[in-house]
Amino acid sequence: MLLNLKNVEKVDIYFEWKLILSDLDDNKYVDAYICSNADYIITNDHHFKILKQIEFPKVNMLTIDEFLSVI
Repeated sequence: MLLNLKNVEKVDIYFEWKLILSDLDDNKYVDAYICSNADYIITNDHHFKILKQIEFPKVNMLTIDEFLSVI
């Protein structure tokens, strides 16, 4: 059903970056972000905070409140 939405695109994941070590299950979202060339990951999950310290690949992350303040 989600794939029928105009703003949803399915991407194939070719690499597993494993940038989040504290919760390995979260890495699927980071991998999808990188492969899809998305602008941001929007999350309040505290495990994603480590991404701000990683220089490559650069992951732009916003909290939900930050996202709502810019839209």
